[in-house]
Amino acid sequence: MTDTQRKLLWFVGVFIVIYLMPLDLPVLQRSIVEAFHMLQEYAREHVLFCLIPAFFIAGAIANFISQQSVIRYFGGQAPKWLSYSIASVSGTVLAVCSCTVLPLFAGIYRRGAGIGPATAFLYSGPAINILAIILTARVLGWQLGLARAIGAVVFALVIGMLMSFICRQEEAERTAQAQEMPMDDEEPRSPLQNLAYFVTMILILIFATWGEPEQVAGIWQTVFSIKWWIVIALLALLAIMLKNWFDRGELRSWVGSTWEFAEQILPLLFAGVLIAGFLMGRPGVDAGLIPAEWVARWVGGSGLGANVIASVVGALMYFATLTEVPIMQGLIGLGMGPGPALALLLAGPALSLPNMLVIRSVLGTRKTLIFVALVVVMATLAGLIYGNLVI
Repeated sequence: MTDTQRKLLWFVGVFIVIYLMPLDLPVLQRSIVEAFHMLQEYAREHVLFCLIPAFFIAGAIANFISQQSVIRYFGGQAPKWLSYSIASVSGTVLAVCSCTVLPLFAGIYRRGAGIGPATAFLYSGPAINILAIILTARVLGWQLGLARAIGAVVFALVIGMLMSFICRQEEAERTAQAQEMPMDDEEPRSPLQNLAYFVTMILILIFATWGEPEQVAGIWQTVFSIKWWIVIALLALLAIMLKNWFDRGELRSWVGSTWEFAEQILPLLFAGVLIAGFLMGRPGVDAGLIPAEWVARWVGGSGLGANVIASVVGALMYFATLTEVPIMQGLIGLGMGPGPALALLLAGPALSLPNMLVIRSVLGTRKTLIFVALVVVMATLAGLIYGNLVI
């Protein structure tokens, strides 16, 4: 089928849906409005302070991290213990959601990272979030918090290794092509300067997205109260670095790469957020097409069906950073079992319908389906084991 035929089928399909849509139904009207509420909430809370810094970091990776460095640490010939160790614990540093991690993932993959380390990073970025794991243990119990922490680290390693094994033939061809490509010129900055530059941008991302803790006292609350002063200081430091260490050509190339990532990713994210909001509503708001009571009823036990449903629903839902914990608290209150709760916590933060659309644009349909299937299957198995252990 040609591209023109595919586009024609899409146009015809969309036309039929719009033509036959029963807009008089209250539930459909409510779901449509909820979809735009979710998109607005996403734009207000995540685009400015999460995605834009992530796009600039991705653009910097594409321009200022040498291809030799990426291949040395994350490429197909890199020592497995080194590449997977770095990739699988990255989430302890980056407290990002499943969408914010996408530009960073696309950046290292395009620079030559192997499919295994790249997908380990893709999973671990939002899944191994120290703040989320601590909050899970405090709100939902230490057993679930510990199971989530162990499961997330194991998942990142196993999923990365399985992706590398399943796609080994394609990766071998990709590695050979990367070795034949001309290497980058000598770096105009020292490794220490590059490290300081990237650490500064990552800190800007971390502090700009620092959420307000539940307790009014303590170190987390103190950091939250001064986070914008910290961000301003880091931006000033970044401006000094850019002025003294980079020429205009490099800065223009950086901005151009940043825009390329934004142009590729943002439309898919917005479309995915709209669909997710239409189907399931905003986190904590039961106004989507699928009521929350249905989800709780489907995942009330600890059997295979309940865990599969929890994993699939978690993979489709969008969770902003840390929002999965109060959502899980509500679902558990409605009767959700402990096994499905863990399955959803392991599948949900790392996947969402919006991020699947973007992953497909980077990896292609086949690799994306394999990655999603691995996350869902492993989350289901983890839920089954945990659910039977705690009963």
